[in-house]
Amino acid sequence: MFLAQEEVTEALGGLTAADWIRAGIIFVVAILISRVIKIIVTRVVRGNEPAGPAARLIGRFVGFAVILAGLIYALASLNVRLGPLLGALGLGGLALAFAAQSILENFFSSILIQMRRPFRVGDQVMLGKDIEGIVEDVDFRVVIIRTFDGERVLVPSSQVLDNPITNVTARGPWRTSLCVGVAYGTDLEAAQEVLLKAIRSVPYVLTNPAPEVWFEEFDESSINFALLFWHTPEMVTRWQVRSEVGMAATRALAEAGITIPFPQRRLWFGGPDQPQSPQQ
Repeated sequence: MFLAQEEVTEALGGLTAADWIRAGIIFVVAILISRVIKIIVTRVVRGNEPAGPAARLIGRFVGFAVILAGLIYALASLNVRLGPLLGALGLGGLALAFAAQSILENFFSSILIQMRRPFRVGDQVMLGKDIEGIVEDVDFRVVIIRTFDGERVLVPSSQVLDNPITNVTARGPWRTSLCVGVAYGTDLEAAQEVLLKAIRSVPYVLTNPAPEVWFEEFDESSINFALLFWHTPEMVTRWQVRSEVGMAATRALAEAGITIPFPQRRLWFGGPDQPQSPQQ
């Protein structure tokens, strides 16, 4: 370390005023370039959104890197040997990286999220299997989600990248399915037409893609149909349209004289050849 200081002192002793002016100009130009690059990077990262903490931090980080490069170039123009200094900085940086591994992991994950943009502020997303809500902000460490129950969840950026990300808003229309059962002995073609007409009567159901009604299965007490319909992806619309379709299907089946059966069991205690009548 003392040897490096002596080398620096010896190198600086033989410099002229022109050498110092040239080094100063290089450093000042680097500062000016860093400010321009900082503005450009911040605008590119934020896109059409207001500049959040992560975008500003990335801009500052890139600007600082440009200033550091300018400083190194200026010192090199003064014939200063940078090998020992860079070696010391490298060892210190390595120790710091091990000490702040989690912080750095989330920081670089946040940068990747900002660059890849799997979602934007205001999008409705599902992170993994447990977190669903609206993106409020993305900073240099966490993604802030407001769930549909009103809770504010801070998800570390590294966990966001390590789990599946579903951007519900970006997908466009959302398809919902609803199972409706009719009694055995029902005219299935007529029931299918009644249910399809009921779905089409709901204003929240999209006409393109068109709703569908298909036979699903023979259940224990009913023959089940699958009602498939499309709507806008917002959570409030999802619940509303599902409720409206269910009520419309119930009304339409009742008006058509078609029964939605409740679970039934037929008990036979042996003895007679014919089983006893159904009992609830």
